[in-house]
Amino acid sequence: MAKKASSATSRPSKAVAAQSDTSTTTPGIGRIPVLGLSPVVSCGRWPARGFVGEVIPFQATAFREGHDAIGVELLLTDPSGAASRHPMRLKSVGLDDYVVLAQVTTPGTWRYRVRAYADDFETWHHNAAIKIPAGLDVELMFTIGAQLLQRAAAEKSRPAAERSYLAAKAAELAATDAPLENRTHVLDDARLHEIARLRPMTSLSSESEEASIRVERARAGVGSWYEFFPRSEGAKQNADGSWQSGTFRTAAQRLAGVAAMGFDVVYLPPIHPIGTAFRKGKNNTLNPGPHEPGSPWAIGSADGGHDAIHPELGTVDDFRSFLSQAAEHNIEIAIDLALQASPDHPWVTEHPEWFTTLPDGTIAYAENPPKKYQDIYPVNFDNDPEGIRAEVLRIVRYWVSVGVRIFRVDNPHTKPVEFWEWLIATVNAEDPDVVFLAEAFTRPAMMQALARVGFQQSYTYFTWRNTKKELEEFFTSISSETADFLRPNLFVNTPDILTEYLQFGGPAAFTIRAALAATAAPVWGVYSGFELFENVARPGAEENIDNEKYEFKPRDFARADAAGASLSLYLGMLNRIRRDHPALLQLRNLRLHSSDDDSILVYSKHLDAGFTGTGEADTILVVANVDPHSVRETTVHIDSSAFGIEPGTPYQVTDLITGASWQWGEHNFVRLDAFTEPVHIFHVQEATS
Repeated sequence: MAKKASSATSRPSKAVAAQSDTSTTTPGIGRIPVLGLSPVVSCGRWPARGFVGEVIPFQATAFREGHDAIGVELLLTDPSGAASRHPMRLKSVGLDDYVVLAQVTTPGTWRYRVRAYADDFETWHHNAAIKIPAGLDVELMFTIGAQLLQRAAAEKSRPAAERSYLAAKAAELAATDAPLENRTHVLDDARLHEIARLRPMTSLSSESEEASIRVERARAGVGSWYEFFPRSEGAKQNADGSWQSGTFRTAAQRLAGVAAMGFDVVYLPPIHPIGTAFRKGKNNTLNPGPHEPGSPWAIGSADGGHDAIHPELGTVDDFRSFLSQAAEHNIEIAIDLALQASPDHPWVTEHPEWFTTLPDGTIAYAENPPKKYQDIYPVNFDNDPEGIRAEVLRIVRYWVSVGVRIFRVDNPHTKPVEFWEWLIATVNAEDPDVVFLAEAFTRPAMMQALARVGFQQSYTYFTWRNTKKELEEFFTSISSETADFLRPNLFVNTPDILTEYLQFGGPAAFTIRAALAATAAPVWGVYSGFELFENVARPGAEENIDNEKYEFKPRDFARADAAGASLSLYLGMLNRIRRDHPALLQLRNLRLHSSDDDSILVYSKHLDAGFTGTGEADTILVVANVDPHSVRETTVHIDSSAFGIEPGTPYQVTDLITGASWQWGEHNFVRLDAFTEPVHIFHVQEATS
C-alpha cells in the first residue's frame, strides 16, 4: 500500500503561495480607481467624434477607500501635442461621477486621460474645519497642515511667489505661541484655496487608459442644408410638351436666394447621365412619355456613368463655375454618391460581375417591397469587392479633384458597413475635410454602425417624431445617448418624405418643424418647395404628388414671396438666429424642461461664456406648440440652473422672432397660437433692474 504524501509536499505553504501570487498578478485597477471614461465609442474600438468648436463633456467615475478626499482632472492633448489640464467637478454626490466641459478647437486626433489623486489639502482642511472648532486634536491638525504646506512650498515646479506664500502660511499654522484665532484664520485663506485648486497638493494618484477623439472641420458638425434639383432651376416647357432642362448656369441664379435664407450647404441630387431603359415616368409610372426626364438616381447611359455629368446640365467646367459661384455666396455644394446603376450604365457591359444575375439570366433590379425600382441595378459588393472598391475610390477622388468636399450617400445601409469604413477612412486619410452624410432611414443598429465607422452626419427619424413625448425622447437620444459618434442632420422633408404632419398641418406645421430642426441640432436641412408649403401627397404614398424625382418642377419663388405665401423670411430668421447664438451650434447642450400641456414642448440650449468667443454666456429657450391645429394656454416650468441662473431668480426672455420681452422665473404662463406664432425662440438674459 502506497504511503500517503505529507502535507508539506502536497501543497505550498501560505507564505510561498502569497509570494507566488504577488509575483504573477498585476492589478487591473489603479490605486485610486478611474473607470467609465466618456466619450468612448464601443470600448475604444473607434474614436469618439467631435467637430471644431464643439464643447464636449468629459466624464469619469473615480473614488477611493475610506473618507479621504480625492481630486480628479482631465489631461487633454491636442493634435500638435500641446497638453492642458482641466479640473473636473463632482457631478452627483454619492455616485462618484466627475465631469468637465472642454472645447476642441483644431482638427485632428485629440487624446485624453483622466487622473485621480489623493487631495491632501482638502482632506486636511475638511478634518481641521470640524475638529479645531470642536477642540479635538487641535495641535495635531495645525501640525499636519503646517507640514503639508511646507512640503508644497518645497516643490520647485511651483512659482517662486507661490512657494513663499505657502511657506508663510505654514509658519502661521506652526506658531504655537500665536493666538488660536490667527492660526485658525489660515483655514479660510482665499488665496491658499486658489493655490490648492490650481496646483493641488497630492500624494497618491492614478491615471486612466488613454482615449481618443477625432475632431473634424466645423462643417462636419454644423450647417444649414438646402436641397434642389439643378435641372428644375430655369427649366422651361415648350409648346409641344417637351422640356428645356435647367443647367448649372441657370441653377447658379438660385444661389443668391438660397444664401438670402441663410443656408450654407446646397445638396444636389445625382448630376450624372440618366438611363433610358425601364425609365420611370411621372409619379413613378412604368410608361414614361417621350419627354420624361427620368429619375436622377437611375445613373448611367451612353454619355457615361458616375464620373460624368448629364449633358443637359452642362460640362465639368460649367460645374466648376457653379462651385465657384456658390463659394462667393459662402455656400458649399454637396453631391450625391449613389452606388447603383441604370441598365444603360457602362458598368453593366464592362463589369457585369458587379451585379446579381438571376437564374433566368436577367440582372436583379432594386427592390424595397412593396417598392420596385426597375430602372436601377444594385451593386453586389461580394462579387468583386476589390474591383468595386477601386472604382468607387476613383470616382470619389475624381469629384474631390473637381472641388467637391461633401457627399450625401444614398442608401448606405444597403451596402456592407465594412466597405464604408474602408472608403471613408481612405478618403479622409488623403483629405480630412471630406464629409459624408448617410441617408439611412433604417434600423437603429445599422444607422449607429454607419456613424461609428466614419459617416460624419446621418439622416434621422426626426421627420416622424411629431408629438411632445416623441420629440422629448428623440432630442434626449441625439443630444446624449448617441452624441459621441452620431451627428444628426435634421432634414424637415425630402423628395421621398412628406409626412402626414405636413400634409394636413397647414402652414403652422411647416413653421413648427423648421423651428424645431433649426434649434435642436447644429445641422438641419430643407428640400426645395418646403418654403412654399407644398403639402399634396401622391395617393397612397408619403411623398409629394408630381414628384420632382420624375419630372421637371420649376418654382416661382419670387411670386410666392410677393404674395406672402412663402416661409422664406422665417427660414432666414431661423438661420440668422443660429449665426447670432453659438449655443444653437452645439449638440450636447440640449436640456428639457416641462409644461402642463401635452403639446407644449420646452427645451433650452446654453453655452458658457468661456466657449462663446464673446466673453458672454449664451442661452436660448424654445417653447413650442407642436399641435398645428390649436391655440394652447398653459404653465411652463423652467429649471434655470440648466443655464446658470439660480432657481427662484428672475430673468428676462426676449422672443427673437417678434421682439417681445417678459420677465420670467420658475413657473410661467404661455399662450401659443399655432395659426400666428406657434413657437417662442427666447434669448435668456439676466433681469434688468
